[in-house]
Amino acid sequence: CVTLAVISENFLSTRNILNVLRQTSINGILAIGMTFVILTRGIDLSVGSVVAFAGLVAASLATTAATGMVGNGPYPALLAIAAGLVVGMACGAVSGLIVSRFHVPAFVATLGMLSAARGLALIYSGGRPIPSLTEEFRWIGTGSVWGIPVPIFLLLGTFAIAHFVLTQTRFGRHIYAVGGNPHAAKVSGLPVRRIRFSVYVIAGALAGLAGMVLAARTGSALPQAGIAYELDAIAAVVIGGTSLAGGVGRVTGTLIGALLIGVMNNGLDLMGVESYYQQVIKGILIVAAVMLDQSKNKQD
Repeated sequence: CVTLAVISENFLSTRNILNVLRQTSINGILAIGMTFVILTRGIDLSVGSVVAFAGLVAASLATTAATGMVGNGPYPALLAIAAGLVVGMACGAVSGLIVSRFHVPAFVATLGMLSAARGLALIYSGGRPIPSLTEEFRWIGTGSVWGIPVPIFLLLGTFAIAHFVLTQTRFGRHIYAVGGNPHAAKVSGLPVRRIRFSVYVIAGALAGLAGMVLAARTGSALPQAGIAYELDAIAAVVIGGTSLAGGVGRVTGTLIGALLIGVMNNGLDLMGVESYYQQVIKGILIVAAVMLDQSKNKQD
């Protein structure tokens, strides 16, 4: 941040800081959901596709365009938002069931959901975008309260709830226990299957929320939306210090990781660095974060 502030005079402007936070909100929400999954030694590769599918379903209930409208829409924004959350939770529930009940590796189960959810998004929309969303629905992506964009409030609200759940509730302690030692957790009487199932539902719900925010921001829902979003979400979690081995990590670190990625992308844009080079720098940053974490673990 210090370097970018010196290089670019626009970096520390209020407008640019709010822009960074707004751009970070979608990845931050996804990354918080991913944190729950990774803490249990899992992974969810499907969140990018769920972003697209949930966004399309919600948009179809909140559009004024006849081509994408469902029934006698548009419907109230709250109904559209509820539908998007339900779609996200349903996708997460399917992945969670496959992982927890049938013991399929999370990588394989969520890779399958990545493909299935993307296919469902294309089938549902006929491969076409759903435009002309109502102003009421678009408020969650473009509105502001006291001059602060609504997506920032959604990110902070999601963070506050997740932080409370992981640090102040029995369910949160059980998540860490399952990730730290699944066998010991099971012997201790914890409902390991139920906990693993639940974290995928949470990740799916937050992917649905992120998909609706994205659609509301752009004014239309696209079946191609969310491609590779899972990579940035995983990157934010890893950079934030959550161990891929499970049981170690904090949602605070995830938020910092998401903000770090957002600041890096914004700063490189201000410096005129091409997106291709940004991907290289992001990859180096991820590997460096994991190496630092491994080094710290050896010292401990």
